[in-house]
Amino acid sequence: MRARLLVIALFLVGLLAVGLGVPLALSDARSAQQELFTDRLTDTIFFASIAQRPITEANATGLEGELARYEQVYGVAVTVLGRDGQLIASSRDIPPVLDDDGQERVRLALANRRSEPYPFVMPWDPRPVVLAEPVLVDGEVRGAAVTVSPTDALRAEELRAWSTVAAAALLALALGVVVALPVVRWILRPVHRLDEGTGRVAAAVLAGGAAEPVSDGSGPPELRRLSASFDRMADTVTQALAAQRAFVADASHQLRNPLTALRLRLSNLDGHVDAAAAEDHLAALEEAERLSAVLDGLLALARAEWAAAGGTVDVDTAVEDRLEAWRPLAEHLGVRLIRGGARGLKASAPDGGIETVLDAVLDNAVKFTPAGGSITVATLPGQDRIEISVRDTGPGMAGEDLERATDRFWRAPDQSNVEGSGLGLAIAARTAELAGGALRLELPAGGGLRVVVRLPVPAPPAADDVP
Repeated sequence: MRARLLVIALFLVGLLAVGLGVPLALSDARSAQQELFTDRLTDTIFFASIAQRPITEANATGLEGELARYEQVYGVAVTVLGRDGQLIASSRDIPPVLDDDGQERVRLALANRRSEPYPFVMPWDPRPVVLAEPVLVDGEVRGAAVTVSPTDALRAEELRAWSTVAAAALLALALGVVVALPVVRWILRPVHRLDEGTGRVAAAVLAGGAAEPVSDGSGPPELRRLSASFDRMADTVTQALAAQRAFVADASHQLRNPLTALRLRLSNLDGHVDAAAAEDHLAALEEAERLSAVLDGLLALARAEWAAAGGTVDVDTAVEDRLEAWRPLAEHLGVRLIRGGARGLKASAPDGGIETVLDAVLDNAVKFTPAGGSITVATLPGQDRIEISVRDTGPGMAGEDLERATDRFWRAPDQSNVEGSGLGLAIAARTAELAGGALRLELPAGGGLRVVVRLPVPAPPAADDVP
């Protein structure tokens, strides 16, 4: 943003410099050109007046000497032409060659018309200024006096004027940078602190502390008010999230103990319930078990939401640990657990994040894979991501249900009678998302379901960190 503000400020300074300098340079150039035109026109009229007698007497000896001395002093070629355009006298042995514009001016002079002012002479135009005036004898045109003035000095003066304007514009831009840079820094200081403050708020939320204020009383009044509002908002957010975290912690203790006591009391009633109430007693036990599973899922989801920032995790260790933990149950159900893919991979994830994801995904896979089936856990490397896939040989799910499967409490219509809270894949997806990765579900060829978790690869150490 600093660069953009500087560009805007310099653009305005440049417009001001151009708006003032260009008209000044044009005015100076026109004034110099008008002065040249007036001087040469006066001299041309003078030569037209002194050429009357030489043309009448047909003797141009004295006139040629006058013309030669004039060119020696001023560097301007002068010629006198007769009525039919024949050369009468010239300041040099070989008279200058006129271009089309010069010849047209001579033709107009022989027609008794005065020379018109020249259009604006550009610095890159090397053509001379040609003026022609009629030589009148008793009111009759008897010839024309022609001056051919080089424009080298005029164009050099114009170049000096334009160079001065360009130098002044560059100086104005440099002064604009010197003046605008501290102003831009003063304006953007609150913006930079706000940008840094958002990261500090996120870190404070994860750490459970208060965010450092971003307002330091500097900057424009509008941004100071915005910084103060941001501080109030950050305090409110951190307090609300701290209260939410405290509620989750309290709920985990306050709800779990009464629920455990309720399950024990219901279990102790086994054998002491009338036959008519036995079915209700069994349903109460099942609902208590279901409530306990839902509470465990909610607490796991809350812990995933408050997971610490990611670090470098050994993927092999996490995968092997969870496979060993789930292997007894899988073997009891007649399901084979298979480890595949590459080894020696590292991932960026919170502590216990990969284990949380695998627990949720393997729970579903073991639950829905029939006896004799298999579950394959494979790890694959990538350029900036590693993949952990869990593929089962169960019934899979409908294609239209893949996107909804990670919603909280969502259950497939044909699996409503299967035990579970509907939070497993939601916990896995949220954990992967907080680690900077993603979770997707696929229907592989041959049936079943494949859950793929993509996690970022740890950034290489900085050069300063390498011993």
